[in-house]
Amino acid sequence: MHSEKRLPGNGKEACIFMLTVSIISVNIIAPLIMGMEHGFSLNNYLNTLRIIPFLWIAVLLLVNFVSRPLVSKLVMKFITPTDSFNARILFNILFSVLILSVLLTVIGSWIGRQEISMDPLYNFFHIWPRNFFIAFWVEMIIAQPIARKVMLFIHK
Repeated sequence: MHSEKRLPGNGKEACIFMLTVSIISVNIIAPLIMGMEHGFSLNNYLNTLRIIPFLWIAVLLLVNFVSRPLVSKLVMKFITPTDSFNARILFNILFSVLILSVLLTVIGSWIGRQEISMDPLYNFFHIWPRNFFIAFWVEMIIAQPIARKVMLFIHK
């Protein structure tokens, strides 16, 4: 997969890819989740915009230090050398979203509320499936395809 033109080939491209995915994801997922929790209104959207920079930093840290090492190990357990590019990407997205949605259901709530409380843990099994569903489809349909198009553009 290292020679795949739809994926980053070096550190600079990996940064561009990660920035593209994370910026798109945070700017879509956070407002959707906040809207579903507190209602869709201009005031809620503006409040969400204020926390997005902090949430984005948390996402970048979690991706680099928690998700990426775990995902690479999990993906290798489920794919074979003959599996297609799409199968590899699907497992990568599935495990990435699974890990990040679990962590961000709690941490994202703390960032959004600007306090650490037990509420996200008490309500975890009610909130997490919705968060996973939203994040999975945003990654599959919007963020990852756009980032892969950016990589194709860079490699041409």
